[in-house]
Amino acid sequence: MAAVLQEAYNTDLTPEDVNLTPAAAEKMVELFKDIEDDVAAIRIFVAGGGCDGMTYSMTFTDTKSEHDAVLSCDGFDVYVDAVALNYLRGVEIDFVDRPTGGASFVFNNVFKAVGGSGGCSACGGSSGGGCG
Repeated sequence: MAAVLQEAYNTDLTPEDVNLTPAAAEKMVELFKDIEDDVAAIRIFVAGGGCDGMTYSMTFTDTKSEHDAVLSCDGFDVYVDAVALNYLRGVEIDFVDRPTGGASFVFNNVFKAVGGSGGCSACGGSSGGGCG
């Protein structure tokens, strides 16, 4: 009988996998200070998008699954499940405060792992989650 080798799932993320800019990390620490619940981490997730590809989002979570990879930061953790990590590896997450009054987290370089451009041939948009 042949021995079956099982490779352990690596649960540690590095900045090469998911990189938070100083502005994003600072904003996340600020958000954690405002949370009254017992929140364990920020979960980054991926959902199907429109013609522009996937939609990338974040939420607070109090649950870690066995398939989550963890990026430990100063003051908070980031969880990414194995499926989402396949679409996120190499991403840079920034926090941008625009002069027009809109502040948001921005996912840069999300197509690095799969070699895509993030462009939309149908409408020319590249908003990171659908046209329009």
